[in-house]
This record gives sequence, C-alpha cells and structure tokens, in this order.
Amino acid sequence: MNAGRILIVDDNPTNLKLASDVLECAGFEVLLAEDAEKALAFIQRARPDLVLMDIALPGMDGLTLTRRLKIDSATKDIRIIALTAFAMKGEEGKVREAGCDGYIAKPIDTRRFLEDVRAFLQHPKITADSKN
Repeated sequence: MNAGRILIVDDNPTNLKLASDVLECAGFEVLLAEDAEKALAFIQRARPDLVLMDIALPGMDGLTLTRRLKIDSATKDIRIIALTAFAMKGEEGKVREAGCDGYIAKPIDTRRFLEDVRAFLQHPKITADSKN
C-alpha cells in the first residue's frame, strides 16, 4: 500500500538518502530532486502529496520555488514543508511568507521525522521542530 507520494528537494546527497530511506520504509513513494529545476519537472509529471523543500539550493532557492508553486493555480494546494538548518526565530516568518505550510529542522531527527511528515499530511498548518 502506498502511503503517499513525497518529493524531497535537497542538494545534499546524505540528506536525500536519509530522508528517503525513512519514508520508503514506511511505504511512501519518494521522488528525489537536487535542485529547483528538477523538482519542477517532477511536480509537472507526478504531482506529490507533499514536498520537503531545502531552503538553501543551488540556483533557484527553496523559498523562491515555493513562492512560484504557491502562485500557480495548478500547484498552489501542494503542501510544502521547509527542511532547513536555519530553523531559528526569524526564519519561520520567512518560511511562512514564502508559502511553506511548516518546517522541519535539519539535521532531521530520525526518531521523529516520520511522525512529523505524517502529521503534516494530516494537518498541514502545524510546525514540526525536530530538534525538540
């Protein structure tokens, strides 16, 4: 049984592997993109239920891609969760202003990551801070 389709956008291969391994073991279909352009191509071909978006990407950054997706009527309802190592007080405001539905702090806490992702799929307007 497929638990849902999740696109992970991160330019760090270690982060991609860790997050995808956890999600695939839980039955999710996982798509991987190391930059915004590849992410856009995946979204056009296979609409994800959730996007886990790194903020610091080469080329177009994650917040710019999020803004672009949120103003497009075809993609505005896709849930986008920022994956950021910069989960500090001022950062959440920038993430929300860009249109992200929440954030998960990096490095991800593998003990909570799956629970956080499932919570975002069920209740998209919460914040998961994996450092707590």
